[in-house]
Amino acid sequence: MDGAAPGATQALPDSGLGEAAQALESEGYAFVRAPTFRTALTAAGLRDWDGFAASWDALGQDQYMADGGRYRSRRFAAFSVSAGTVERKPHQPHYQSRDYNRLNGGIARWFEPVTDAIASHPATTSIIRVCNTLFTGLTPAERRPRSWHAELHQFRIAASADAEGRPTPEGMHRDGVDWVLVLLVRRENVDSGVTRIADAMGAVLGDFTLAAPMDAALVDDRRVQHGVTAIHPLDPSRPAWRDVLVLTFRYE
Repeated sequence: MDGAAPGATQALPDSGLGEAAQALESEGYAFVRAPTFRTALTAAGLRDWDGFAASWDALGQDQYMADGGRYRSRRFAAFSVSAGTVERKPHQPHYQSRDYNRLNGGIARWFEPVTDAIASHPATTSIIRVCNTLFTGLTPAERRPRSWHAELHQFRIAASADAEGRPTPEGMHRDGVDWVLVLLVRRENVDSGVTRIADAMGAVLGDFTLAAPMDAALVDDRRVQHGVTAIHPLDPSRPAWRDVLVLTFRYE
């Protein structure tokens, strides 16, 4: 990996994420199954996962869907993250250039904020701490920032018999950051939703499905693209949705 930190595969030996760090170094992405990621989060202070997951029932409608879709709900928050500190920033818009998001980029998008209770929830802080340790360990010392700009997104993608849900309506893409975590919170009555990873030229490197709560995808956004196939209800007569947390890190 260009610029990989020496010994980065030992970034989190106690939490069992050493293999994930090694995959990020060698391939630019890692799929971490729920038991392994839960172990890492528990070591970082995870508590009350059920209460955390229930907050996805109170997201706001995404009003910026250029495809006219009504299938996405979300909340957003930004943080400054350093070795010993996770500090929430004042609420701000989420911005991506059209170079990274051809569908919805190019404008400042103001989403409803993550609630204070969830921003400070032990599940949230454990996720941020684990990512900070992992991503900082994988960043070479000469490029390692004093603090990271981290953006946290709560997403719910819904599907029905009449309308598919599109987790990544912009298609295969990069986010314009340094590191990305996609963490599954819940799948309800959902078919498909396959995560695909591709190189800069679009050649598929691998695919997998986030199926169990705390299944995770970790991505080196400088090196690879990612996307998720559309979801459909297994039972068309019942509601269907896919809840994920997306956490991105970039240099301040």
